[in-house]
Amino acid sequence: MSDQRVFEGAPGAPSSVPEIFLAFLKLGLSAFGGPIAHVGYMHNEFVVRRRWLDEPTFAQVLALCQFLPGPASSQLGFSLGLMRGGSLGAIAAFVAFTLPSVLLMFGMVAALPHLDTAVAAALIHGLKLVAVVVVAHGLIGMARQLTPDIPRAVIAVCAALAILATQSAWMQLLTIVFGAMAGRVFCRHVAPKASSAIPLRFGARWAPVFMLLYLIGLGTALYLGRHALPTSTGIAAAFYQAGALVFGGGHVVLPLLQSATVDTGWLTPQTFLAGYGAAQAMPGPMFSLAAFLGAEANVGQPWLGGLVAVLAIFLPGFLLLMATLPVWARVANHPRAVHAMAGINAAVVGVLAAAFVTPVCTQGLHSLWDGMFAVIACVAMLGYRVPAIWIVGACLVYASAAAWS
Repeated sequence: MSDQRVFEGAPGAPSSVPEIFLAFLKLGLSAFGGPIAHVGYMHNEFVVRRRWLDEPTFAQVLALCQFLPGPASSQLGFSLGLMRGGSLGAIAAFVAFTLPSVLLMFGMVAALPHLDTAVAAALIHGLKLVAVVVVAHGLIGMARQLTPDIPRAVIAVCAALAILATQSAWMQLLTIVFGAMAGRVFCRHVAPKASSAIPLRFGARWAPVFMLLYLIGLGTALYLGRHALPTSTGIAAAFYQAGALVFGGGHVVLPLLQSATVDTGWLTPQTFLAGYGAAQAMPGPMFSLAAFLGAEANVGQPWLGGLVAVLAIFLPGFLLLMATLPVWARVANHPRAVHAMAGINAAVVGVLAAAFVTPVCTQGLHSLWDGMFAVIACVAMLGYRVPAIWIVGACLVYASAAAWS
């Protein structure tokens, strides 16, 4: 019996779909703290505890997920499910990890209209403050990891200034290209990490198929999104485009979603930031915010709008992952790829910094007291490791007290 347990937990050994689903459902119900924290949860659960894969393989897959557009932590979970249970295992991992937060966001949509006006205003104010604190926390954490030296810090600053100066969604994509080019020149000191084989159940011959599907979806989304209305088709186009073009996942999707929903007039900035703040209180992936935004945008059929938005925002990242996993191990440690990825990661920090300035701070901070409270809350998260759920509660209490003072 003991030998059998060791085999089932050995790196590369298969797992049943129900086992994969239950393992990821546990994380979907308990993994608070955003994408950076999710990586830690998955490492502890699947490398340390279950021994589904070894350290080098985990690091290799994580590097790819951070490099590709899309939700990095969800792509990591999708990859683990794929390696352990094939395509059904990947789907089980995605559904189990995402479903709890999606249902909670739908609950937020249903509850918001029934709240008293003053209560709703205080709730929205509190959730905006949550957004300020959590994005600041994520920005500082990413900056420490991805811009540890002067060349990468300069790339991040240039990217942030370019986005703030233009306020264009396309500038975000251009800054990523700039980051890759600058990384090739200024990040040659960055060394590759150790590599390991990635166990897969499909070969590289499928990579062009998935890449073609990704490009067809992106081309269709760009074409339909030019004058889209908040119908199911328009929502699918807008959220697919956001999921296909966001590098870094998590909080970095904020400016793209703002461009897709606020700049088009689908949602007010207040509603958008209220949903974003609510997403901080939820376990599971940050991209589940799409359920709230899609439901609020599609007033006639909110549940359909939310479901379409969720599927559309996750799909491109998964297609890219399937297209690149089979060949990633062959090129991941090539010096040119490592240098370009270092520059891209630095540019991602700049994208998030620009989003933190506007709309997060401009919409979330109404007074000097708000700013002081946000600083204290951020210090609590950084210095004392206060869980995100406690920060959410503190922000809501503060906003309620401010509203009735």
